[in-house]
Amino acid sequence: MGSDQGPVKGGPPPMTSQSPSTQVSGNSSSSVSVGLIVGITAGVAVGILLSLALVILLCCFFRIQSKKGGEQRGQVIPIRVNGVNSSSIMSDSISSSHLSSPDKPHWWSHDRQLIPSSSGVTKFSYKELQKATHNFTALLGQGSFGPVYKATMKPLGTNLAVKVLAKHSKQGDAEFQTEVMLLGRLHHRNLVNLVGYCEERGQRILVYEFMTNGSLEQQLNDKEHKPLSWDQRVRIAQDISRGIEYLHDGAVPPVIHRDIKSANILLDSTMAARVADFGLSKEADMDVPLSGVKGTFGYVDPDYIATNRFTEKSDVYSFGVLLFELITARHPQQGLMEYVHLAALGVEGKEGWAELLDSRLDGNCDPEDLGAMAAIAYQCVNDQPRKRPKMSLVAQTLLTLGRRQYSHLSTMPSIAESGISVRKEFHLGERSKKQSSTRGIGNINGSVEMV
Repeated sequence: MGSDQGPVKGGPPPMTSQSPSTQVSGNSSSSVSVGLIVGITAGVAVGILLSLALVILLCCFFRIQSKKGGEQRGQVIPIRVNGVNSSSIMSDSISSSHLSSPDKPHWWSHDRQLIPSSSGVTKFSYKELQKATHNFTALLGQGSFGPVYKATMKPLGTNLAVKVLAKHSKQGDAEFQTEVMLLGRLHHRNLVNLVGYCEERGQRILVYEFMTNGSLEQQLNDKEHKPLSWDQRVRIAQDISRGIEYLHDGAVPPVIHRDIKSANILLDSTMAARVADFGLSKEADMDVPLSGVKGTFGYVDPDYIATNRFTEKSDVYSFGVLLFELITARHPQQGLMEYVHLAALGVEGKEGWAELLDSRLDGNCDPEDLGAMAAIAYQCVNDQPRKRPKMSLVAQTLLTLGRRQYSHLSTMPSIAESGISVRKEFHLGERSKKQSSTRGIGNINGSVEMV
């Protein structure tokens, strides 16, 4: 009755108690494992993304560097040397100091490309020219096209002339395109060589070989320059005639310059002359009326003004005016042709032109050469284009000048030695009595766009 009561057979097993801390520890261990896996996966993904981004950036960087490297011209700027009379002179040195430029013009905001990449002309970057011109401060001069700067290309120190199309310039996109495309195919030792161009950020820039002695206009009219000798004037006339002859007869198709004048004749370190500024030039086979008269007053063919048609003979007329400018050192806008026509009243053939000679020469020239140059020049300025000689004949005639002087130097007297009088100044009122019996003075009138 009082015996202990044992376990009941067949009953459930006894319940063992589990502490709450043990349950929490198990759950925590499981959470840590999941978080670790997620963290590692995210880290790997981020690492992969960063690696891909770095690879892409490196590829882009090397691609840009490669492209820039391909655009660099290295140490040598290409120059055209093909053809019999090709230009082989890259540039000349200059000792003049840099001049300060005026306020730089504002250019167009558009970036329309005018020159096709297939033109074959070197394309410069704006930054390259900006550095070479000392941020466009090395001003050489101011032309109708815009300012011209001296550029020194590193590392060789090659000097170039950089002409920037100003916003107010009368030479627009069409003239810029004409000059690049024409000079890209014209190669002659008496034409200024176009080295390259730039048309970035809406800017229009032409890059030429540097011409040490500036323009013929400066040499003739600047009193600070020593007067050109007669021999120099003869050689300059010969050089110019060969350049124009090449345009008319050597270029295919032929080219009419349309703006022959002393300001567009540049002189290198040896005083060799080159024809420059082809912005107004046209191919001769374009037999269509031109829109408006363009050119420089005093040099423009009167027949061109009357008919609005410009031919090779119009270039011949302008060259005739230029020859008289060389002889007299008088600018066409200072009554040059009136002066010439009055002097021609007493001329017979090649005789009687001595009074036209630049007084600063004191008669030091070959009188026969002077007469021959003046006679061919007067034929060039004939009012009727069909009576003007072809440029090839003019060039051949001029090439004969100076030869007698070198072959018979001891026997050829100058004008001063021969006793022929040379007037220091010729007044327009003289010989007025003879005007009624001869052709009147050809005065150039009309609407001429100055460029």
